[in-house]
Amino acid sequence: MLLIPFFKIRFSQYQNEFMTSLPAFPEFKPVELSDRAFISSRMEAYRPETSELSFTNLYIWWPYYRTQWSMMDDCLILLCRPLDDNPFFLPPLSTTARKEHVQTALTWLQNETEGARPFIERADTRLAGELEKHSGFDIKPVRNHYDYIYRTEDLISLKGRKYHSKKNRLNKFNKTHVFRYLPLTPDLIPACIEVHKRWCEDRECEKNPIMRAESQAVFEILHNFHSLSVQGGVILLNNQVEAFTVGELLNPEMAVIHVEKADPGIPELFTVINQQFAEHALSGVPFINREQDLGEHGLRRAKESYHPVTLQEKFRITLKQP
Repeated sequence: MLLIPFFKIRFSQYQNEFMTSLPAFPEFKPVELSDRAFISSRMEAYRPETSELSFTNLYIWWPYYRTQWSMMDDCLILLCRPLDDNPFFLPPLSTTARKEHVQTALTWLQNETEGARPFIERADTRLAGELEKHSGFDIKPVRNHYDYIYRTEDLISLKGRKYHSKKNRLNKFNKTHVFRYLPLTPDLIPACIEVHKRWCEDRECEKNPIMRAESQAVFEILHNFHSLSVQGGVILLNNQVEAFTVGELLNPEMAVIHVEKADPGIPELFTVINQQFAEHALSGVPFINREQDLGEHGLRRAKESYHPVTLQEKFRITLKQP
């Protein structure tokens, strides 16, 4: 089964109905499920390659980032207001030049925050390339935010010497366990929630604000699985769900994995669910984005062990100081 694009409805179909109610900059509204068709249509037109630029990502992380949106002309402006940090913008989305939009938004935010230096976080290479031609912007890469991009075929076949240890782990698991892969359906969601609870207890999520926020994001994507039109898969051992994953198309050439959890007592399950979901759900998509590592050493090592074909660069953009 191939992943089906959720963003089939284009902006033009909604323009007449919603244009009068769209928030016009500097008016903002929180990201809500009712905004999915409109925001997704803007993202479809942009064809993003960074993991933040999906409606699902904006929505499930809302409790932490409290993302709001607005329209400046034809440009979608995304403002994050995390409870324990300074507000910032995600890259504005438009198919036309964005220099004026960026300058206007950052100047407005500087005034709103009484002189604090405003910034755009997790800007992609397209926006950085647009703005580096102009004076007035500081553009700095942020390695901790780089996304890991893999060839789907590599994650399915695990061929070659570089995947030798992964293949051995998978073969060993196959010899000692009888498992089933199933697409994630609503009736399996309660079991996935229990797997996530066990994983969170093992990682002591409650002691770390970011881990607590990630845990909330996982619950959001599971509770809104149907409404978000995402797709997932599970691994069953002895007819019990022991691992699950959730992803979707980021653009026609690339899927993104939002969630991947497994029983912490069976580490091989992460290799199994990764390979099985790629094989059963994503084989028609050339590339898979498995998001960033946020500078966490163990997570970086795990992502590098799958040998990404490239790292998707991201940047922080600020106004140059006079």
